[in-house]
Formats: sequence, structure tokens, C-alpha cells
Amino acid sequence: MNEANTAWILISTALVLFMTLPGLALFYAGLVGSKNTLSALAQCFVIACLASLIWFVAGYSLAFNGDGMYFGNLEKMFLSGINWESLHNDIPESLFVMFQMTFAIITPALIVGAYVERIKFSAVILITALWLLFVYSPVTHWVWGGGWLQKIGVMDFAGGIVVHTTAGVSALVIAYFLGSRHGFPKSVKPPHSPVIAMIGACMLWVGWFGFNAGSALGANQDAAMAMLVTHISAASATITWMLIDWYKNGKPGLVGMITGMVAGLATVTPASGFIGPIGGLILGVSSGVICYWFVGLVKNAIKIDDSLDVFAVHGVGGILGTLMCGLLATDMFNGHGLPEGTSAFAQFKVQLIGVVSVSLYTLLVTAIIVIITKNLIGLRVSEQEEKSDGLDFGSHGESSYHL
Repeated sequence: MNEANTAWILISTALVLFMTLPGLALFYAGLVGSKNTLSALAQCFVIACLASLIWFVAGYSLAFNGDGMYFGNLEKMFLSGINWESLHNDIPESLFVMFQMTFAIITPALIVGAYVERIKFSAVILITALWLLFVYSPVTHWVWGGGWLQKIGVMDFAGGIVVHTTAGVSALVIAYFLGSRHGFPKSVKPPHSPVIAMIGACMLWVGWFGFNAGSALGANQDAAMAMLVTHISAASATITWMLIDWYKNGKPGLVGMITGMVAGLATVTPASGFIGPIGGLILGVSSGVICYWFVGLVKNAIKIDDSLDVFAVHGVGGILGTLMCGLLATDMFNGHGLPEGTSAFAQFKVQLIGVVSVSLYTLLVTAIIVIITKNLIGLRVSEQEEKSDGLDFGSHGESSYHL
């Protein structure tokens, strides 16, 4: 066991959990209406607890145990065989389990942004449970657990495919089946508290250093560079989004700034351990432009009410960073370099295979999960709960604010 690496991954694990609780929870809570604030918080909170137990029971074993091409096995159900002496490389396996658990927590929590303000709480629980077992765990095995995408050389340092592509595609599917909020898109109320959203966004930014730099699984040069390029991408995406927003709307909005920041972080995630500072800048600027455009495309052209732009920000960002990773990793952009004998174009084809295969698999399985959930317990709250009572009181019997 390497004590320095262990210490860094202990810190990184706490940082990634901090991204969800309270970072993402506050980010989403500030962006919804005041009568749905508590609901958004509750959804993120219960997902964190549910995902932890599913990871303990079967998720970790399905993702990281066994040598199957497409699925792991259940030999480590309930973390069987993992004790004080067990190691994953040079850190305790118990720590690796916990670090990866925080990824399994935040990924379905990201999807919350697509269905806030109109979904049944029971549907959130059932969809999350099935999704972690049948989407997240298999895809994690494909990319990080020795599965077929890892074997063909897909580059995904910290989750552009595993986390952001799966969450983004699933968000679009769930939003499609769930239907739009009443009044979408013209009379949907603006965020009730950009202040709360900004506080949550700042927590996400700080926590993301554990997400990306921690994925080096060691206190080393890869972790240091991943932290640097992550920060550069977030900063440049924020400025890019702000300038576009300023030009189009006449004023630089805070919500736009923090949305651009998240887009930059999502986009750099798959490439963070492979690229240099110039690559971080390119990804940040690119995400600011492309993700901004996709926000309008999804809402205005496709007319799917992905409420908090999960697909446009996380899905598109993760896909963009994954596809550009091979090129930006080359010496031309001062990257870490590609495997010997591999060209940027050859790596792009591998990355494209990864993105397309995971997107199609996620779309199909998520659709099946949503259809099952709809037939068993229903998806949507009543019209009265959505339009007048709000989900805070209607679903949880409590209110966020007493004025």
C-alpha cells in the first residue's frame, strides 16, 4: 500500500461526495421554483443513500469484478472477500469501492435536473435502482472494469462516457416520456434563487478536483495536470458562455455563468488525465459555444423539457470531450501522448465507437426502465400537485419557506 496515494484518494472520495451532497443538491434546488426546492433536495439526498446501498449489494461487483466483455459477476456481492488487507493497485480496495461509489451516487443524481418539478418521488426511487443495475454498472464495466471498450482502447479518464454520456442520454429519455412542465417553454418560471444555485455550483467546482484529479488513483503528475486542466476548462467555459449570453440578451446573467462552468467541467472530464493546459482551454471554449447552442436546440427545436439542461450540458459536454480527447492528447497540443502506433484519427474512431455504443445502449435500456416504471407506479404527479401545491408539500408534506 502506498500511503501518499491512499491519503489523496481518501480526500478525493470526500470531494466527490461533496459534489452531490450538498453541491449538486443546492445547484438544482436554486434553479427550480420555490415550491419545489425541498423536492429537488430530497431527490438528490435519497439517490445518494439508495445508490450507496445498491453499490454495496451488487453494483461494485457487476462493474469491477470478473473478466466478462460486457458484464461483471456477482462474486463480490455485499463486498464479499474485501477486508483490511485487500488492495486495488496500491490503495486499499475498500477505498477504491468507496471512491467509485461516489461516482455511482452523482451519476443518477445528475439526471434529477431533467425531471424536477413534475415526477413522482416513488418513480425516482425505482428508476434510479434499476438504472444503476442495468445501465451504470454494465457501462462502467465496459469502460473501466476490463470490458470490451477498455480492451479496444477507449480513453475516458474520469467519466465522460461512464458518467456524463449515460446521464445526459437518460435525462433526455426520461424527460421525453414524462412530458413537459405546464406552460413549457414560454411560461415556465425562472430559477427562484440563483444565489443558492451559485453556492451549489461553487461546491461542484471544488469537488470536481477530486472527481478528475482523483481518477489518477494516485498523488502523481497525472493528478496534478488533471487538476490544472479541469480548472482552466471551467474558467474558460464560464467566460465563453457569459459573453454569448451578454451578446444575445444584453446582460451577463449569473445562471448562465454557472451553467457554462458546469459545461466546461463536464467536457474536460474524459480528457483530463490525457491533455495539457492548451487542451483544457480548447475544451472550455468549445463547450461554452456548443453546449450553449444545444440548450436552445433541445428546448426550442426538439421541444423536450429537459428542465435544467442535463443533456445539453452533461451529455453533449461529455461526448464532446470524449471525441476530442484523442486529438488533444497528442504532442501537437502538448498532451500526454497516444499509445505507440496510434494516430489521432484511429483514436477518434475508437472514441466514436465508445460514445455511439454507450448512447444507444443507454437510450434503449433507460426507455425500458421508464416504461416499466410507468406501468407499475406511474411517472407524473397530479396536476394539482404540479400546478398549485408544489412537490415540496404534495410529495413530502413540508415547505421550503415559511413566510
